[in-house]
Amino acid sequence: MHHTLTKEAAEAIALSGLARLAADDDLVMRFCNITGILANEMREAAQQPGFLVGVLDFYLSHEPTLLEWAQDENMDPQNVAAARFALAPDDLSGF
Repeated sequence: MHHTLTKEAAEAIALSGLARLAADDDLVMRFCNITGILANEMREAAQQPGFLVGVLDFYLSHEPTLLEWAQDENMDPQNVAAARFALAPDDLSGF
């Protein structure tokens, strides 16, 4: 099943993921280790183009984390992939 989201809906999903990430020290540490962004640089990094795509990639790269987030938000996990595609339709590197 293919989901199509508006850019605004995709950003809302990514921001939800970012809020969840920011509220969980273990997730922040894992995100920082993977991306190389320091925890105290995240606020500034979040202003950069592509950051929200990176947040979605973070969840998409670890199914247990993705499924836990989706369950907690009562969201179809496929919406995360659809949001990633909506934010970066020409970048398929995450797939």
